[in-house]
Amino acid sequence: MKHQGMQQAWDTLIVNARLATFAPGRTADYGVADDADALAIVQGRIAWIGRAAELPAGSGVGATFDAGGQWLTPGLVDCHTHLVYAGSRAREFELRLNGASYEDISRAGGGIVSTVRATRAAGEAALADQSRPRLRALMREGVTTVEIKSGYGLERNAELAMLRAARRLGETEAVTVRTTFLGAHALPSEYAGRADAYIDAVCDDMLPAAAAAGLVDAVDAFCENIGFDTAQVERVFKAAAALGLPVKLHAEQLSNLGGSELVARCGGLSSDHLEHLDEAGARALAAAGAVAVLLPGAYYFLRDTNTPPIDLLRKHGVAMAVATDCNPGTSPFASLLLMLNMACTLFRMTPAEALNGVTHAAARALGMAGEIGSLEVGKRADLALWQVADLAELCYSYGTHLPARVWHGGIQRESNG
Repeated sequence: MKHQGMQQAWDTLIVNARLATFAPGRTADYGVADDADALAIVQGRIAWIGRAAELPAGSGVGATFDAGGQWLTPGLVDCHTHLVYAGSRAREFELRLNGASYEDISRAGGGIVSTVRATRAAGEAALADQSRPRLRALMREGVTTVEIKSGYGLERNAELAMLRAARRLGETEAVTVRTTFLGAHALPSEYAGRADAYIDAVCDDMLPAAAAAGLVDAVDAFCENIGFDTAQVERVFKAAAALGLPVKLHAEQLSNLGGSELVARCGGLSSDHLEHLDEAGARALAAAGAVAVLLPGAYYFLRDTNTPPIDLLRKHGVAMAVATDCNPGTSPFASLLLMLNMACTLFRMTPAEALNGVTHAAARALGMAGEIGSLEVGKRADLALWQVADLAELCYSYGTHLPARVWHGGIQRESNG
């Protein structure tokens, strides 16, 4: 790896560390830096990586932290969540396990309709307050960047409130929040039977308003038989492109409508879920450099039996990210470490692939690979320190390993979230 000398004194120098850099092209071996045991931070960025004994002359002044031989990795990145919402679906979970059908629950006002109703009624402040514990749970596990989608408002004011709540969380917590507009998540009841008219509202009203308010980093949609078809999604993507916004897509979760090929054709960042991805879709993602975001929590919670085609993604060299999909209906989990275990046990990813999936590949899925996701000079100093003998332990067991220290933008987080 390339080490660079510092041009000024460090703010923090971490020594006696084992560095897993997850540098591009180093998926198989965690990007382990055999020729470095120290990292210097200057003004919130990684300024130097090398051996402490070879620290450039004239550097110094700042604080020095002894890592005690522990593993230092990039801060973790959760690149697909719906964690801002109001209400709970725990009662529906109980009803299903007692024999109620999805149709029974829907007729009683449950399902996504109940989340939409609660979210519309909550308001920005209440949404932020209800969502903060979920965010802090992720932070405790070493997450330093999290994507948060809208999509439970399904009308302009509620969608904007969700996005503002997400932005507020990023301003009040020591974590980077990226916001994604997901107005095309589901068809609200007031548009029943009028999906195209709802897409008109998404493209002509909701998305422009959210973008004008500076609340959108990317645009997503749900491409599925129970969501929106590729023609409708393409309209959303064109509206996003006109506003200069990148796109991503919920695709191939329940069936194959060719959503991944649409993502590739439109230069999208990622295609997410992918349980029904075929080879044409995998080839398209590879050619476009789009990331496959795998969501084992939803697979597990829905008791799915069709796993994403991991071997196909490997064959074509498609980068694979892993995320929580934290949401009230199909993946009510705020644990990225649990997703590591699920990705390995349910999807048969290797520990190195899974950990790359919550660092470098996840950063790519957010369009942030130049800023975060690997330990490289010039990148933001988002770091996590792990007291494990082997990095595979983070995937092997769950509930026993929290990071010993976390730095966000070079500043050590108090009590780690």
